[in-house]
Amino acid sequence: MIPGKTYCSILLTTVILYFALLLNTGCKPTEPGSSALNYPSKTITVICPWAAGGGTDRLSRFMADQLQRELGKPCVVVNRTGGSGAVGHSAGALAKPDGHTITMITSELNTMHWMGITDLTWEIYEPLLQMNADAAAILVKADSPWKTVQDFVQAVQDNPGKLTMSGTATGGAWDLARAGFQVAAGLPVDAVRWIPTKGSAPSIVELLGGHIDVVCCSVPEAISQIEAGQLRALCVMSADRLSDYPDIPTVKESGIDWVGVGWRGLAMPKNTPEPILDKVIEACGRIVASEDFASFMRKNGFGVEIRQGETFAGFLKEQDIQWKVVVEAAGYAKK
Repeated sequence: MIPGKTYCSILLTTVILYFALLLNTGCKPTEPGSSALNYPSKTITVICPWAAGGGTDRLSRFMADQLQRELGKPCVVVNRTGGSGAVGHSAGALAKPDGHTITMITSELNTMHWMGITDLTWEIYEPLLQMNADAAAILVKADSPWKTVQDFVQAVQDNPGKLTMSGTATGGAWDLARAGFQVAAGLPVDAVRWIPTKGSAPSIVELLGGHIDVVCCSVPEAISQIEAGQLRALCVMSADRLSDYPDIPTVKESGIDWVGVGWRGLAMPKNTPEPILDKVIEACGRIVASEDFASFMRKNGFGVEIRQGETFAGFLKEQDIQWKVVVEAAGYAKK
Protein backbone atom coordinates (compact mmCIF):
# COMPACT_ATOMS: atom_id res chain seq x y z
CA MET A 1 0.00 0.00 0.00
CA ILE A 2 1.27 3.49 -0.88
CA PRO A 3 1.45 5.86 2.14
CA GLY A 4 -1.07 8.72 1.99
CA LYS A 5 1.54 11.50 1.71
CA THR A 6 3.40 9.63 -1.07
CA TYR A 7 0.15 8.93 -2.93
CA CYS A 8 -0.80 12.60 -2.86
CA SER A 9 2.64 13.55 -4.10
CA ILE A 10 2.38 11.10 -7.02
CA LEU A 11 -1.13 12.33 -7.88
CA LEU A 12 -0.03 15.99 -7.83
CA THR A 13 2.97 15.22 -10.04
CA THR A 14 0.75 13.36 -12.52
CA VAL A 15 -1.68 16.28 -12.76
CA ILE A 16 1.16 18.75 -13.27
CA LEU A 17 2.69 16.60 -16.02
CA TYR A 18 -0.72 16.23 -17.71
CA PHE A 19 -1.32 19.96 -17.95
CA ALA A 20 2.29 20.57 -18.97
CA LEU A 21 1.76 18.14 -21.82
CA LEU A 22 -1.42 19.97 -22.86
CA LEU A 23 0.40 23.29 -22.90
CA ASN A 24 3.36 21.92 -24.87
CA THR A 25 1.10 20.39 -27.52
CA GLY A 26 -1.18 23.42 -27.78
CA CYS A 27 -4.21 21.38 -26.71
CA LYS A 28 -7.00 22.22 -24.30
CA PRO A 29 -8.91 19.87 -22.01
CA THR A 30 -11.95 18.53 -23.79
CA GLU A 31 -15.23 20.03 -22.61
CA PRO A 32 -18.18 17.65 -22.34
CA GLY A 33 -20.36 17.88 -25.45
CA SER A 34 -17.85 19.91 -27.47
CA SER A 35 -16.74 17.08 -29.75
CA ALA A 36 -18.55 15.83 -32.82
CA LEU A 37 -17.97 12.31 -31.47
CA ASN A 38 -20.65 12.72 -28.81
CA TYR A 39 -22.72 15.37 -30.64
CA PRO A 40 -25.58 15.81 -30.19
CA SER A 41 -25.62 15.09 -26.48
CA LYS A 42 -29.06 16.60 -25.78
CA THR A 43 -32.17 18.00 -27.44
CA ILE A 44 -31.54 20.30 -30.41
CA THR A 45 -33.59 23.49 -30.67
CA VAL A 46 -34.50 25.00 -34.04
CA ILE A 47 -35.44 28.66 -33.63
CA CYS A 48 -38.03 29.99 -36.08
CA PRO A 49 -38.16 33.82 -36.11
CA TRP A 50 -41.69 33.82 -37.53
CA ALA A 51 -45.11 32.76 -36.30
CA ALA A 52 -46.43 29.21 -36.14
CA GLY A 53 -48.39 28.09 -39.18
CA GLY A 54 -46.53 30.19 -41.74
CA GLY A 55 -44.25 28.95 -44.49
CA THR A 56 -41.05 29.41 -42.50
CA ASP A 57 -42.59 27.56 -39.54
CA ARG A 58 -43.68 24.65 -41.75
CA LEU A 59 -40.22 24.35 -43.24
CA SER A 60 -38.60 24.60 -39.79
CA ARG A 61 -40.73 21.75 -38.47
CA PHE A 62 -40.01 19.56 -41.47
CA MET A 63 -36.25 20.11 -41.12
CA ALA A 64 -36.41 19.53 -37.33
CA ASP A 65 -38.13 16.19 -37.88
CA GLN A 66 -35.58 15.17 -40.51
CA LEU A 67 -32.61 16.26 -38.36
CA GLN A 68 -33.97 14.24 -35.46
CA ARG A 69 -33.93 11.15 -37.67
CA GLU A 70 -30.45 11.90 -38.97
CA LEU A 71 -28.78 12.87 -35.68
CA GLY A 72 -30.63 10.58 -33.27
CA LYS A 73 -31.70 13.16 -30.69
CA PRO A 74 -34.97 15.08 -30.19
CA CYS A 75 -35.17 18.24 -32.29
CA VAL A 76 -37.83 20.79 -31.38
CA VAL A 77 -38.98 24.05 -32.97
CA VAL A 78 -39.34 27.20 -30.86
CA ASN A 79 -41.05 30.24 -32.41
CA ARG A 80 -39.33 33.44 -31.26
CA THR A 81 -41.28 36.17 -32.99
CA GLY A 82 -41.20 39.97 -32.87
CA GLY A 83 -39.16 42.90 -34.07
CA SER A 84 -39.77 42.14 -37.75
CA GLY A 85 -37.72 38.97 -37.34
CA ALA A 86 -35.02 40.51 -35.15
CA VAL A 87 -36.02 38.70 -31.93
CA GLY A 88 -35.68 35.17 -33.29
CA HIS A 89 -32.59 35.87 -35.37
CA SER A 90 -30.87 37.43 -32.34
CA ALA A 91 -31.82 34.56 -30.03
CA GLY A 92 -30.28 32.05 -32.42
CA ALA A 93 -27.13 34.06 -33.07
CA LEU A 94 -26.43 34.65 -29.37
CA ALA A 95 -27.09 31.07 -28.23
CA LYS A 96 -24.28 28.91 -26.84
CA PRO A 97 -22.17 27.72 -29.83
CA ASP A 98 -22.30 24.04 -28.94
CA GLY A 99 -24.37 22.88 -31.91
CA HIS A 100 -27.59 22.42 -29.96
CA THR A 101 -29.24 25.60 -31.27
CA ILE A 102 -29.97 26.00 -34.98
CA THR A 103 -31.79 28.99 -36.49
CA MET A 104 -33.99 29.04 -39.57
CA ILE A 105 -32.61 32.30 -40.94
CA THR A 106 -34.54 34.20 -43.62
CA SER A 107 -33.91 36.93 -46.20
CA GLU A 108 -34.80 39.64 -43.67
CA LEU A 109 -31.34 39.01 -42.20
CA ASN A 110 -29.93 40.89 -45.22
CA THR A 111 -32.24 43.89 -44.80
CA MET A 112 -32.99 44.45 -41.09
CA HIS A 113 -29.66 46.00 -40.19
CA TRP A 114 -29.69 48.38 -43.15
CA MET A 115 -33.14 49.55 -42.02
CA GLY A 116 -31.99 50.14 -38.44
CA ILE A 117 -34.18 47.39 -36.97
CA THR A 118 -31.18 45.56 -35.49
CA ASP A 119 -27.38 45.56 -35.65
CA LEU A 120 -27.43 41.83 -36.38
CA THR A 121 -25.86 40.65 -39.67
CA TRP A 122 -25.30 37.28 -41.30
CA GLU A 123 -21.64 37.37 -40.19
CA ILE A 124 -22.59 36.52 -36.61
CA TYR A 125 -23.68 33.08 -37.86
CA GLU A 126 -22.05 29.95 -39.23
CA PRO A 127 -24.16 29.29 -42.38
CA LEU A 128 -25.12 25.64 -42.79
CA LEU A 129 -27.62 25.26 -45.60
CA GLN A 130 -29.89 27.27 -47.85
CA MET A 131 -32.76 25.11 -49.05
CA ASN A 132 -35.28 27.59 -50.40
CA ALA A 133 -35.58 30.66 -52.63
CA ASP A 134 -38.87 32.12 -53.86
CA ALA A 135 -38.62 34.80 -56.49
CA ALA A 136 -40.90 37.83 -56.49
CA ALA A 137 -43.32 38.20 -59.39
CA ILE A 138 -45.42 41.03 -60.78
CA LEU A 139 -49.09 40.05 -60.96
CA VAL A 140 -52.06 41.78 -62.59
CA LYS A 141 -55.70 40.91 -63.14
CA ALA A 142 -56.35 38.64 -66.09
CA ASP A 143 -58.24 41.43 -67.91
CA SER A 144 -55.43 43.97 -67.40
CA PRO A 145 -54.37 45.85 -70.55
CA TRP A 146 -50.74 45.11 -69.63
CA LYS A 147 -49.68 41.87 -71.29
CA THR A 148 -45.91 42.14 -70.68
CA VAL A 149 -43.59 43.67 -68.14
CA GLN A 150 -42.62 46.26 -70.77
CA ASP A 151 -46.28 47.32 -70.93
CA PHE A 152 -46.28 47.83 -67.17
CA VAL A 153 -43.03 49.81 -67.18
CA GLN A 154 -44.39 52.06 -69.93
CA ALA A 155 -47.60 52.62 -67.95
CA VAL A 156 -45.57 53.68 -64.90
CA GLN A 157 -43.54 56.09 -67.04
CA ASP A 158 -46.73 57.56 -68.48
CA ASN A 159 -48.45 57.82 -65.08
CA PRO A 160 -45.79 58.54 -62.44
CA GLY A 161 -47.09 58.24 -58.89
CA LYS A 162 -50.56 57.14 -59.94
CA LEU A 163 -50.38 53.33 -60.09
CA THR A 164 -50.67 51.32 -56.87
CA MET A 165 -48.99 48.08 -55.83
CA SER A 166 -49.04 45.86 -52.75
CA GLY A 167 -47.93 42.45 -51.48
CA THR A 168 -46.81 42.92 -47.86
CA ALA A 169 -46.01 45.55 -45.24
CA THR A 170 -43.95 48.63 -46.04
CA GLY A 171 -40.29 47.63 -46.07
CA GLY A 172 -41.15 43.93 -46.32
CA ALA A 173 -39.51 41.46 -48.68
CA TRP A 174 -41.86 42.05 -51.62
CA ASP A 175 -41.84 45.83 -51.16
CA LEU A 176 -38.04 45.79 -51.38
CA ALA A 177 -38.14 43.38 -54.34
CA ARG A 178 -40.36 45.71 -56.37
CA ALA A 179 -38.23 48.70 -55.32
CA GLY A 180 -35.13 46.95 -56.66
CA PHE A 181 -36.99 46.08 -59.84
CA GLN A 182 -38.00 49.70 -60.37
CA VAL A 183 -34.46 50.96 -59.80
CA ALA A 184 -33.13 48.40 -62.28
CA ALA A 185 -35.81 49.44 -64.78
CA GLY A 186 -34.84 53.11 -64.46
CA LEU A 187 -38.02 54.01 -62.57
CA PRO A 188 -38.02 56.12 -59.38
CA VAL A 189 -39.16 54.07 -56.38
CA ASP A 190 -42.00 56.52 -55.73
CA ALA A 191 -43.21 56.24 -59.33
CA VAL A 192 -45.49 53.47 -58.01
CA ARG A 193 -47.38 53.95 -54.74
CA TRP A 194 -46.90 51.03 -52.34
CA ILE A 195 -50.06 50.19 -50.36
CA PRO A 196 -49.06 48.23 -47.22
CA THR A 197 -51.00 45.11 -46.19
CA LYS A 198 -50.38 42.22 -43.81
CA GLY A 199 -49.31 39.88 -46.63
CA SER A 200 -49.88 38.58 -50.11
CA ALA A 201 -53.33 37.08 -49.42
CA PRO A 202 -55.08 40.38 -48.52
CA SER A 203 -53.16 42.10 -51.34
CA ILE A 204 -54.56 39.65 -53.87
CA VAL A 205 -58.07 40.30 -52.54
CA GLU A 206 -57.49 44.03 -53.05
CA LEU A 207 -56.24 43.43 -56.59
CA LEU A 208 -59.19 41.22 -57.54
CA GLY A 209 -61.53 43.83 -56.10
CA GLY A 210 -60.03 46.52 -58.30
CA HIS A 211 -58.68 48.56 -55.38
CA ILE A 212 -55.03 48.37 -56.46
CA ASP A 213 -53.36 47.90 -59.83
CA VAL A 214 -50.58 45.37 -59.21
CA VAL A 215 -49.35 42.83 -56.67
CA CYS A 216 -45.75 41.82 -56.04
CA CYS A 217 -45.37 38.44 -54.32
CA SER A 218 -44.16 34.93 -55.14
CA VAL A 219 -45.94 32.83 -57.76
CA PRO A 220 -46.84 30.00 -55.31
CA GLU A 221 -48.69 32.53 -53.12
CA ALA A 222 -50.99 33.37 -56.03
CA ILE A 223 -50.99 30.10 -57.94
CA SER A 224 -54.65 29.24 -57.21
CA GLN A 225 -55.82 32.57 -58.69
CA ILE A 226 -53.43 32.21 -61.63
CA GLU A 227 -54.67 28.69 -62.40
CA ALA A 228 -58.28 29.88 -62.03
CA GLY A 229 -57.66 32.49 -64.73
CA GLN A 230 -58.15 35.43 -62.37
CA LEU A 231 -54.56 36.70 -62.34
CA ARG A 232 -51.68 36.81 -64.79
CA ALA A 233 -47.96 36.93 -63.94
CA LEU A 234 -46.15 39.45 -66.12
CA CYS A 235 -42.70 38.35 -64.98
CA VAL A 236 -40.73 36.62 -62.26
CA MET A 237 -37.63 38.12 -60.62
CA SER A 238 -35.45 35.00 -60.77
CA ALA A 239 -32.22 34.38 -62.64
CA ASP A 240 -33.91 31.71 -64.75
CA ARG A 241 -37.49 30.72 -65.50
CA LEU A 242 -39.12 28.72 -62.73
CA SER A 243 -39.14 25.00 -63.54
CA ASP A 244 -42.69 24.61 -62.20
CA TYR A 245 -43.96 27.68 -64.11
CA PRO A 246 -41.86 27.81 -67.30
CA ASP A 247 -44.32 30.03 -69.20
CA ILE A 248 -43.60 33.05 -67.00
CA PRO A 249 -40.70 35.14 -68.38
CA THR A 250 -37.96 36.57 -66.17
CA VAL A 251 -37.40 40.31 -65.89
CA LYS A 252 -33.93 39.75 -67.34
CA GLU A 253 -35.54 38.61 -70.58
CA SER A 254 -37.00 42.12 -70.81
CA GLY A 255 -33.54 43.66 -70.46
CA ILE A 256 -33.95 44.53 -66.77
CA ASP A 257 -30.96 43.21 -64.81
CA TRP A 258 -32.59 42.32 -61.51
CA VAL A 259 -33.09 39.26 -59.30
CA GLY A 260 -35.27 39.56 -56.22
CA VAL A 261 -35.79 36.46 -54.08
CA GLY A 262 -36.84 35.62 -50.57
CA TRP A 263 -34.83 32.74 -49.11
CA ARG A 264 -34.67 30.45 -46.08
CA GLY A 265 -31.78 28.49 -44.59
CA LEU A 266 -30.19 27.03 -41.46
CA ALA A 267 -27.32 28.48 -39.44
CA MET A 268 -25.55 28.03 -36.11
CA PRO A 269 -23.94 30.62 -33.81
CA LYS A 270 -20.47 31.88 -34.68
CA ASN A 271 -17.62 29.81 -33.23
CA THR A 272 -19.53 26.53 -33.24
CA PRO A 273 -16.79 23.83 -33.49
CA GLU A 274 -16.02 22.90 -37.08
CA PRO A 275 -16.48 19.13 -36.60
CA ILE A 276 -20.03 19.78 -35.41
CA LEU A 277 -20.72 22.11 -38.34
CA ASP A 278 -19.44 19.46 -40.75
CA LYS A 279 -21.60 16.78 -39.16
CA VAL A 280 -24.78 18.86 -39.43
CA ILE A 281 -24.00 20.03 -42.96
CA GLU A 282 -23.56 16.40 -44.02
CA ALA A 283 -26.88 15.50 -42.40
CA CYS A 284 -28.58 18.43 -44.15
CA GLY A 285 -27.09 17.31 -47.45
CA ARG A 286 -28.70 13.90 -47.07
CA ILE A 287 -32.04 15.49 -46.17
CA VAL A 288 -32.24 17.80 -49.20
CA ALA A 289 -31.23 14.94 -51.50
CA SER A 290 -34.18 12.83 -50.32
CA GLU A 291 -37.52 12.28 -52.00
CA ASP A 292 -39.24 13.29 -48.74
CA PHE A 293 -37.72 16.76 -49.07
CA ALA A 294 -38.62 17.07 -52.76
CA SER A 295 -42.19 15.98 -52.04
CA PHE A 296 -42.57 18.40 -49.11
CA MET A 297 -41.28 21.35 -51.15
CA ARG A 298 -43.59 20.53 -54.08
CA LYS A 299 -46.62 20.16 -51.81
CA ASN A 300 -45.99 23.53 -50.16
CA GLY A 301 -45.05 25.35 -53.36
CA PHE A 302 -41.57 26.26 -52.07
CA GLY A 303 -38.83 26.93 -54.60
CA VAL A 304 -35.74 24.76 -54.07
CA GLU A 305 -32.30 26.38 -54.00
CA ILE A 306 -29.46 24.46 -52.35
CA ARG A 307 -26.29 26.10 -51.06
CA GLN A 308 -24.11 24.68 -48.29
CA GLY A 309 -21.45 26.02 -45.95
CA GLU A 310 -19.07 28.48 -47.60
CA THR A 311 -21.19 28.67 -50.76
CA PHE A 312 -24.16 29.76 -48.67
CA ALA A 313 -21.94 32.32 -46.88
CA GLY A 314 -20.88 33.75 -50.24
CA PHE A 315 -24.51 34.11 -51.27
CA LEU A 316 -25.33 35.92 -48.02
CA LYS A 317 -22.48 38.35 -48.59
CA GLU A 318 -23.73 39.13 -52.11
CA GLN A 319 -27.31 39.56 -50.86
CA ASP A 320 -26.19 41.97 -48.16
CA ILE A 321 -24.57 44.24 -50.75
CA GLN A 322 -27.57 44.04 -53.09
CA TRP A 323 -30.17 44.91 -50.48
CA LYS A 324 -28.14 47.80 -49.05
CA VAL A 325 -28.53 49.59 -52.38
CA VAL A 326 -32.26 48.82 -52.55
CA VAL A 327 -32.99 49.87 -48.95
CA GLU A 328 -31.23 53.17 -49.55
CA ALA A 329 -33.02 53.75 -52.86
CA ALA A 330 -36.38 52.98 -51.25
CA GLY A 331 -35.72 55.52 -48.51
CA TYR A 332 -35.80 52.96 -45.70
CA ALA A 333 -32.14 53.16 -44.71
CA LYS A 334 -31.18 54.00 -41.15
CA LYS A 335 -30.33 57.68 -40.93
